[in-house]
Amino acid sequence: MNLSSVKGKNWIFKKFNSSDINLYIETFSITEIVAKLISIRKKNIDDINLFLNPKIKNLLPNPFNLKDMKKAVERTYSSLQKNEVIGVFGDYDVDGATSTALLTKYFLSLNKKVKTYIPNRQSEGYGPNKIGFKNLIDFKAKIIFTVDCGTLSFDTIDFAQDLNVDVIVLDHHQSDTKLPKACAIVNPNRYDDTSKLNYLCAAGVCFVFLVALNKKLRDENWFQKNHIVEPNILNLLDLVSLGTVCDVVPLIGLNRALVKQGLKIMKKRTNLGLKTLYDLCNIASKPTTFDLGFRLGPRINAGGRVGKSSYGTELLISEDPVKAYQIALDLDKSNKERQSIEFMLSEIVNEDVKKYHNHPVLVLSGENWHEGVIGIVASRIKEKYNKPTIIISTNKDIGKGSARSIIGFDIGSQIISGVQCGILQKGGGHKMAGGFTISKEKISIFRDFLIKSFDKIKIDTSKNLNLYIDSTIAPSALNEEFYEEINCLAPFGSGNSEPKFAIEDIEVISSKIVGNFHIKSILKGKDGSVFKGFVWNGKNSPLEPLLNKKNKKPINIAGKMKLNEWQGKKDIEFIIEDASIN
Repeated sequence: MNLSSVKGKNWIFKKFNSSDINLYIETFSITEIVAKLISIRKKNIDDINLFLNPKIKNLLPNPFNLKDMKKAVERTYSSLQKNEVIGVFGDYDVDGATSTALLTKYFLSLNKKVKTYIPNRQSEGYGPNKIGFKNLIDFKAKIIFTVDCGTLSFDTIDFAQDLNVDVIVLDHHQSDTKLPKACAIVNPNRYDDTSKLNYLCAAGVCFVFLVALNKKLRDENWFQKNHIVEPNILNLLDLVSLGTVCDVVPLIGLNRALVKQGLKIMKKRTNLGLKTLYDLCNIASKPTTFDLGFRLGPRINAGGRVGKSSYGTELLISEDPVKAYQIALDLDKSNKERQSIEFMLSEIVNEDVKKYHNHPVLVLSGENWHEGVIGIVASRIKEKYNKPTIIISTNKDIGKGSARSIIGFDIGSQIISGVQCGILQKGGGHKMAGGFTISKEKISIFRDFLIKSFDKIKIDTSKNLNLYIDSTIAPSALNEEFYEEINCLAPFGSGNSEPKFAIEDIEVISSKIVGNFHIKSILKGKDGSVFKGFVWNGKNSPLEPLLNKKNKKPINIAGKMKLNEWQGKKDIEFIIEDASIN
């Protein structure tokens, strides 16, 4: 097979140990291909049995291993005893919306008054602010939870504490060595936490907190004394799985169990808002991480990007069918608007990036670029050029930036360093993404700062030009039985990539553009098997000419399988990521 592709990638077949195969087949009662895939992944698997059967009860550590967990639980228990109003301040992305909904639904099930606040991305920016805290305090909140934010919110937390309102931070973003004076900061990524749960997203942190709190209430006979049925917090795992997948945290350890169980809960469609959005997206099959990441997630995110920032949270909390349906419609509309804005900005940025094509870190800025989509565009540019990408929207003298990074360059730490040395006004994030505020005059200084940092680390970016493939398969393998075999390794995502396969000597029968940007093809293998191929955003890509029906040369394709289900009919499609000519 020609391993040089139309995208300039090197096709590299992953290595496996042939002696593993029979051992795994006999030990775990799995098929040969699954044994091979596990052998390929074994260096990232601590326990193969737990990997194949991830159960929360086997993977959930003692919640009190997390720093400040005891403080958080004790203060919350006191709040419940006093019947205080509870405030929840969340972020406007999916992780923030699911985290806010998690706490809100739990406290409502205890018959407590809860007030939520999601800031407006354009006017308020990321993280706790005095306007939002005052809104919660005016509602009589005596305790405020900040979820998916708050680790670096010194002034706002001081503001609340001065008004005798305690703040509990439930977050996963990186911290400074100095922490705000909150009542408790539960964050596996704070500098002094040793729980080894740093791969959790905020929704995962919130779930672990609820496990600890629920145990406290049970131990104190609180449910019995207050004549309340103990809530089954496992029923909230649909929200946890959504936040985990959409925040692209590694699907390892506890995360793997949270998502696998969460998908089962989601299939039951007990959350009215999610069910409504599901129906709107015409998802008839059982949910997958693809549905969460590419169908539900973008719509919930859309409110924070171009619509009403609180809509995502409101949808996930709603118990009113009419209201849920209207919010879902509005989010779907906002998502379409987001796609349009994103397309226009991408055109501008793709031209602008040519000025900096030789820079190892891309820092691009423009006047009044839409703040709601700069993060998505940064992600697209990063994928295209395999470079850390920062996009800044300026308004007069101030810029708001969104960053996306590559493996090996910790952008969250770089942003914190930028704040510490006075280049940035404020900001934070994690290894792969972050946000900040900067004076317009310091953008070039920040660009130089990042390039120098990148050069010091000496990252080998050539590895990202490789397309790693698990195995070659015959077109006849694209059937439901083979798909289900492979699916025993699910859930797939960051940290547990979906298996990629190569298929040789394919003939193009027909192709057409669908949804304005994608390519749908009918393909035929040398064994006579006919199957469907699909390319996301394939229009104007190097793949388009190759999939043209006028191309009479056999091609090799690489990608992964996808199961489509419609009106009881199941259909396997091959999602093409790359191709080469023999």
